[in-house]
Amino acid sequence: MQPNTRLERILEELEQAEGLPSLQAAIEKLRDLMGVNHMVYHWVDSAGDQYGCGTYTDAWRDRYLDQNYLRIDPVIAGCYQRFHPVDWKRLDWSSKAARLFQAEAIEYGVGNQGFSVPIRGPNGQFALFSVNHSVDDEHWAEFTELHRRDMILIAHAFNQKALDLEPDRAPEASQALSPREIDAMTLLGMGYSRAQIAQTLAISEHTVRVYIESARFKLGAMNTTHAVARAISRGLIVV
Repeated sequence: MQPNTRLERILEELEQAEGLPSLQAAIEKLRDLMGVNHMVYHWVDSAGDQYGCGTYTDAWRDRYLDQNYLRIDPVIAGCYQRFHPVDWKRLDWSSKAARLFQAEAIEYGVGNQGFSVPIRGPNGQFALFSVNHSVDDEHWAEFTELHRRDMILIAHAFNQKALDLEPDRAPEASQALSPREIDAMTLLGMGYSRAQIAQTLAISEHTVRVYIESARFKLGAMNTTHAVARAISRGLIVV
């Protein structure tokens, strides 16, 4: 079976998952399919309860919790301030505490390279999907270039299932985006400037600003970056 077909099959199984054991089974299959050391999905729901599934060893998970490494983990701190996927090399590992933390994580089998996708959901939900592996910079750059889109797709698939499984979750009220708002937000998510969006859509920059601000208001976002992240997480645009 081709890798893309296997990925689609696993994501279909994930869509039918009815509890955490099914999520755990899916993430193990995805880890094996991508041939990496570890894959982890962790989320905090709107009530503040935390859940997770992943392939780290029990020893590392227990060590992480016992030492309260959540306080100093650069991946958590860095991704909480971002709305876009990030390579771990771009995070701040300069402090002594962070370097010691990384060295110990590697001893416990965590890869020296990583890629994380932060996701914001409704009512304060925050989630983080991470893939990590032990490999040199050149091979990791090739891997992320090849699999970036798949990793983002997997992250949002897990997040949607996590929202479905959240107990007593009220249906999310949202306003539909207009076709032009979707066009503008999609191009914005692709990295286009407002001038480039205006040129691509054959409209004025002022009109572009109107579409973006309207979409931001409908999405309840703090800024345009937040609006893009929300539009992606809700499946309104695909970047």
